[in-house]
Parts: sequence; structure tokens; C-alpha cells
Amino acid sequence: MSEVRSPRLAPLPRDQWDDEVYAALRSAFPENVVERFRSNAPNAISTMLHHPKLAGPWLVYNNVLLWDPALDHRLRELMVLRVAFRTRSEYEWRQHVKLAERYSITADDVEAVKSGAGNERWTPLERDLLTATDELIDGYELSDETWRRLAGQLDEHQLVEAVFVVGTYTCLAMVFNSFGLELESDD
Repeated sequence: MSEVRSPRLAPLPRDQWDDEVYAALRSAFPENVVERFRSNAPNAISTMLHHPKLAGPWLVYNNVLLWDPALDHRLRELMVLRVAFRTRSEYEWRQHVKLAERYSITADDVEAVKSGAGNERWTPLERDLLTATDELIDGYELSDETWRRLAGQLDEHQLVEAVFVVGTYTCLAMVFNSFGLELESDD
């Protein structure tokens, strides 16, 4: 993981949230969530709000992966954890370890993510998705063999989404690592 240090870009203080910030949040979340964020927004979101025109569309897009996915939540989270581990993104790793149990990912699964696809605990699909994650991080594309195996197990929506999950969370890892994103106070 990247070393924890003082943030280069701190979360945008609530007293600096203007109409543009609230419009960005409302574009991505229902009003009850926006209200909750007034007192307790995740640091990832409140840091992105330094650029609300970018944050709003990004959050809308990312919500598709989180709340309306083609892939099973467990599969997505295994891929996200692998991305977080490979990119040494402490913030992303901690946030998704906290979510793991919600998606039937055990502490042993979390530990096994670190060793990648070679661990015996994975189903064939999980193994192939972890392989895909590593291939995308290392070479920016899937090998023909990995594509063939995934295409035999996933539909076209899921194939597209798998690549987007790795790309999205690799991008977020770069953002979080570069900003020195502040860990949540409960971490």
C-alpha cells in the first residue's frame, strides 16, 4: 500500500460547498443522501468536489457500477480489492475491505486477493476475473485466452463491465494515491 501521509488535497470543507457542489451531488444521489453528506461525506467524494463539474458525472457513472451492475457484487468487489492491492491504494483498499462482508467476501478471501488468481479458493470465474484484473493493470488489455474463458462465462454486458471496473478503480487509485487522500476518521 502507499504510505499514509498528509493529504496533498484535503476534502473540500463543508462551509465551501456552494450551489455547484450541491448540483453535482444531486445529479448522482437522492436528496436524503445529499443531506447525510452535509454532515458526513466520504473523503473520496468531498475531495472530488474541488471540481464539481467533473465530480457529478463521475459519481453518476460510478453509481452504475456500484448500484446497477451487470456483474455480481462479490465479483466486482474481488476485482476492486485486487486493483487496490496492486496499485497500493490504501484508501481504496480500506474502504473495500470494509464493504467485503456485505458481499459475502470473508477475511480469508480478502487475504487471498493479495496472492491473485493462483489461490485455490477461487471459483473458475473468480480466478478468470482476477487474472483479467492483473492483465489489464499490467498490459492494458486482456489476452485472447482470458477473453475466451470470460466470454464462455459472462454475457456481453458483463464483459464490458469487467473491463470498466478495473479501469475505473485503477483510475480512482491513481487519484487517491496522488491526492494523498485522507483516510476516514474511523480507519
